Amino acid sequence: MSKPDPDDITEAEVNAAQKRWCKGLIAICKKYPNGDYKTEAEKFIDENYDFGKSAVFFRPTLAMAPQNFRTTREGALSYFIGENDRFPRDDGFIKKGWREAKFDNTIEEKKAIQVHRNIGIAMGNVYLRQEVTVGGTWTVVDKVFVFLKRDNEVRLIVHNSAVSNLPPLEKPEDKKGGKTKGTKKTKSKR
Repeated sequence: MSKPDPDDITEAEVNAAQKRWCKGLIAICKKYPNGDYKTEAEKFIDENYDFGKSAVFFRPTLAMAPQNFRTTREGALSYFIGENDRFPRDDGFIKKGWREAKFDNTIEEKKAIQVHRNIGIAMGNVYLRQEVTVGGTWTVVDKVFVFLKRDNEVRLIVHNSAVSNLPPLEKPEDKKGGKTKGTKKTKSKR
């Protein structure tokens, strides 16, 4: 029997990477506007994306054409914080006032995670709550994240996300199949 490759990714590592992404996004948001949010955003990108080591395909939720697809660290940083004349439509995703983020990969009562040697693919939702909400609303984002594990580091090589097309005010389902208490789906502000 052959020894497993140390760069083979596991479902637990995919989940840990998604949790790190959610936690890191909120860490940037908490630094805005009075802290060093730019440095925090750069750290977030370097810890979560594989820029500089491999190609990264970045199609974030609110990016507008003709720059809705990105392949550079500069483009990713601009999406998160804005403030870049080369990306004039970016107003900074972290400036939306997000205070809580969580993910869920349950699709049709199964975990939508695939692992293929050193590649992990996760499909599902990211739920974001703003500092000021009406009725505890969450913004629901559909996402497909593809992670690469190399040298014991798990980083994103594909980030594809979009605002969910759930009908307005529909309550997202919780993990037990019921409705999530006190949450409502809202459309994201563009």
